[in-house]
Formats: sequence, C-alpha cells, structure tokens
Amino acid sequence: MEIAIRSWRLEDAADLAVALNNKRVQDNLRDGIPYPYEKSHAEDFIRSMLSADGNKVWAWAITADDRAIGSIGVFRKENIHSRTGEMGYYVSEPYWGRGIGTAAVRAACKYIFGNTDIIRIFAEPFAHNRASCRILEKAGFSFEGTMRKNAVKNGEVLDMKLYALVRD
Repeated sequence: MEIAIRSWRLEDAADLAVALNNKRVQDNLRDGIPYPYEKSHAEDFIRSMLSADGNKVWAWAITADDRAIGSIGVFRKENIHSRTGEMGYYVSEPYWGRGIGTAAVRAACKYIFGNTDIIRIFAEPFAHNRASCRILEKAGFSFEGTMRKNAVKNGEVLDMKLYALVRD
C-alpha cells in the first residue's frame, strides 16, 4: 500500500464522506463537521480547500494507493503568530494503527518547512486521544504541556495536549 499526501480532487468526495461519517473519527475532531456526513458536505469542503489562500492554508488528502482515506492540513495563524501553523488531521478508522498518520504528518511538515516561511507547526489533540499524541511524538513533535479544561466536546470538559515542531 502506497501512502502519500496530495491535493484534494472533487472525485475524492465519496471516500471523504465515508471517512467522516463515523462518530469515532468525529469524536476526536473539533465541532462544526456535520453528522451524518454526506457526499455534498465533502464536495463543499474540497471546494473550500481548493479555493483557499495558498499562503495561509495547505490542505491535502491522505491517500492509500491514491484513494483518499483521511485529511491533513496546516493553517497559518495571524498577527505575531503569522509564521506559526496549526496542524489538524484524521485517518479513516479502517486504517488506524498502520503508521499512516505518522507518515502523513511527516510529509506535511517536510513540505511546509521546505516551501513556506512557517517556522513552527503545532497541534492540539484531546489529552485522551493517545493515538494522535503518539503520531505527533513519532513524527518528531515535542510535548509542550497540557491545557487543562481547554475544550468542551460532546458536553464533556476536556484537557488538550500541546505539541510542536520547529524548523531547525
């Protein structure tokens, strides 16, 4: 199985809908993603990523043999943090535990540090999401601390962890 990140294509919408129409995936993401998640939602998301400002948003499909099985993006922050990017990602549940998330994070960071002026990439997984924390650790991110009671998800107040990778 060949794992890669690549630009989104509208024909990825059906695969994206399958990946995100899963409560276990959505429970580890920020709010604002419709559930159930339909192909039309995926098409809207892909269009928005393809039309986003290329100096502020870098978004890719995570693929296995060129089929979309997840998503990864880096989003430039503003003002004094304008050379910092926040990373978010997910992988479809059937592909969990195979090193795909780590490979995608490494590839995205390599692109960002090699092609932009971003000097710091950070991610904030929920503290209970050990798999996502492990992905970041394996990709070279440093754990910078726990942000206590930092979010409310599904009616529960949650801690989040802060990880970052800085350009050498």
